[in-house]
Amino acid sequence: MAFDEGLAERVRDVLRDRRDISERKMFGGLAFMSRGHMFVGILGDALMARVGPGGYASALRQPGAREMDFTGKPMKGYVFVAPSAIEGDSALARWVSEGLAFVGSLPPK
Repeated sequence: MAFDEGLAERVRDVLRDRRDISERKMFGGLAFMSRGHMFVGILGDALMARVGPGGYASALRQPGAREMDFTGKPMKGYVFVAPSAIEGDSALARWVSEGLAFVGSLPPK
């Protein structure tokens, strides 16, 4: 599955001042990594955001968010965000920041 290159560019723009971010193609999409942890990714035209177990229920209440069921089984702590919910740059930046905050609480790999 291809990923939305335009969305990838928008995520890169949000992260333009960060030097500690890497990208990795995985799952047929693109993952953005910090300290060895994936914090957001793009699969098709959807954003995948890692919000962690503590932020999961709250994230699912946000417009356009749904369970990440990439494998057919929901992955707790990860959500897919619909394109319509991240049309604005501030909305996209919020999801990226939330993912970064969560992986920032994890030990480096």
